[in-house]
Amino acid sequence: MIPNQWYPILQTGDIKRDRPTGVRRMGEELVLWRDLGGTLVCQSARCPHKGANIAEGRLKGNTVECPYHGFRYNAEGTCKVVPALGANARIPQSLQLKTYPVREQHGLVWLWWGEAREQLPEIELPHELVGNPRPHETISWTRPVHYTRYIESLLEFYHVTFVHRDHWTNNIDYTFMYGTARNLWMDGRERYLAANKIVNHEVVVDGTTIRSTFDQCEEANPANSSHFNLIYQAPGLTHVKTGLLEITTWLTPIDDENTLAIMRLYEYPQLRTMVPIKPLRPWVLRASLLMEKLVQDPQDVGIMLRQEPKVSERGVNKFIAVDEMNAKFLQIRDRLKAEAEADAKAGAEAHTETHAETAPAAAPETPVTQTSTTPPATNGNGSGNGNGSKGAHGTRRKRTGAAADREDGLTKARS
Repeated sequence: MIPNQWYPILQTGDIKRDRPTGVRRMGEELVLWRDLGGTLVCQSARCPHKGANIAEGRLKGNTVECPYHGFRYNAEGTCKVVPALGANARIPQSLQLKTYPVREQHGLVWLWWGEAREQLPEIELPHELVGNPRPHETISWTRPVHYTRYIESLLEFYHVTFVHRDHWTNNIDYTFMYGTARNLWMDGRERYLAANKIVNHEVVVDGTTIRSTFDQCEEANPANSSHFNLIYQAPGLTHVKTGLLEITTWLTPIDDENTLAIMRLYEYPQLRTMVPIKPLRPWVLRASLLMEKLVQDPQDVGIMLRQEPKVSERGVNKFIAVDEMNAKFLQIRDRLKAEAEADAKAGAEAHTETHAETAPAAAPETPVTQTSTTPPATNGNGSGNGNGSKGAHGTRRKRTGAAADREDGLTKARS
């Protein structure tokens, strides 16, 4: 997982309004909920009290309630209500949820995964997506594969001929991608299976964005060719445009073994002619996405499940020339991880220096002068300081921090 990045974790419509929404992302259990003003809140889902998952609880005003004991937390993660301690209880400060920055843009919920910053970067998409006028539909699913292998599978298309050739539903691909009008599109499968060679391959890197163009053609008949435009943007966006097909897919880690896929399919230009009734067109796109989820994608995943190693990294693959985009993706991933590690180290050093500069100077030692030969008073069992909780000058030690909170909480519970 690459720190200090915005990750899409849900579609905006997936957030329930009347109850918390629970998801697992980046190896963490999260809870998302809206306050009374509609503002979206994302927090760690583990209740610090006894570890219950707060996503299974309820919304109470501008708080989310733990399902186990009714502890209620506000949008800042502060516990505001502990029913077992009563209305006027002093609530331990340790009862705190971690709150994550989230934004809602492009129909998705974005989570900032990384170091806390006063000013977070903007969520930027490639201009091909931002300025895309086509209507679209979006679907999501999860798969038990590491996100690096998933991204790799979408950054090249010369596997398509071999992975997707046998299922009957792939005839739709044959028809629209390779069939010819003069043969009533019935020659699609033959042309599809013959087009294996990658030519005119170019890759351009722009910061954390990679663009690749190439033609996939039949070696014996170069006229049987399809042109592809692929985009990768860190940490997990892929975009493909070829012929009538245009798809964006975001791949977000659920954990080290599972990945969330959010796929957006754009309307084919010819669809307006084929389906003149506008309300029906979204259903065509949804049907295409459903077929991708239930047919094509499982075919790819079946291969990925048996790939070794499970995580793709530089040095584990023997790439060929047309895998340049895959190689650049792994280079960017390593670079961003190294930059995040360096930022974290610099932040830790700055924090240490700041504390060292602001720490009070140690008081000079004062010599102790014995003024009496009388032994100190005992509490009857041979120990000094008769009250058992006073220092050398009889001053009661003050309880501070979490220990004081716990003791006060227990005291109130007993009273």
